[in-house]
Amino acid sequence: MKRAIILIIIAAAALFQPQECLAGGRKEKPADYAGSRIRFKALIHYTEYAEEAHVQFAHQTIGFFRKLTVGNGFELDQTTSLEGYTLEEILKYDVIISANCTPHSAKERKLFEDYMENGGGWVGFHAAAYNDRTTGWPWFLEFIGGGVFKCNNWPPQPVLVRTESRRHPVTKNLPREFVIPASEYYQWSPEPRQNKDIEVLLTLSDRNYPIGLKDIVYGGDWPLVWTNRNYRMIYLNMGHGDEEYIDATQQLLLINALRWIVSRSPEGNPFND
Repeated sequence: MKRAIILIIIAAAALFQPQECLAGGRKEKPADYAGSRIRFKALIHYTEYAEEAHVQFAHQTIGFFRKLTVGNGFELDQTTSLEGYTLEEILKYDVIISANCTPHSAKERKLFEDYMENGGGWVGFHAAAYNDRTTGWPWFLEFIGGGVFKCNNWPPQPVLVRTESRRHPVTKNLPREFVIPASEYYQWSPEPRQNKDIEVLLTLSDRNYPIGLKDIVYGGDWPLVWTNRNYRMIYLNMGHGDEEYIDATQQLLLINALRWIVSRSPEGNPFND
């Protein structure tokens, strides 16, 4: 009887001791409070000289990511040109978020190439990957996966999308299928999936076909989110108009994408400090 009482006391005492979280059989600290520490720096690159729907998206993108800095967890700057930066200055940013444009001048393009080749991070939306046979930037074509603009649906509309892998950090907590807000979506030629370096994470469901009311697309592989394994980058095809931030699931996708890119910084994962 005495022994039973002692065991009960020991068990009860253990319940009230500070516990470390257990995950997969290993101990983890329960939380990591940054305090006054800035975990990382991000730069939003955008233009005011684009079609109205792309400018709307850029402004809402700035607002969305600005809200995520509440508490000074990370530092966010914005610019309409990369020309004013040196490579040393731009490498201080863990990630560049391209809201609605790509570098255009030779100086901007060279700076962006050097940034990415030296471990820079990139989150690009919609028009940030647009290129055609007149773009004249071979490095970027390889970077984005080798595809040039082929066609698009019109007008913008919501679509059913399919998660390609539930094991990837960007998609691990997303539904297998879900509907995303209205946007214009690009198809590419050749299709990104044909490139061995490209990992597709999210795809337009073929149950959408035919898609469009004015400009109609009848089929084909239609990746919406992918990464080039040779770089610390992710591209998301959504980004047209003022409805992209109305859906919680898509917002989660965007946050996952940002966090994943930043977590792979050459300086180390700032979320594990």
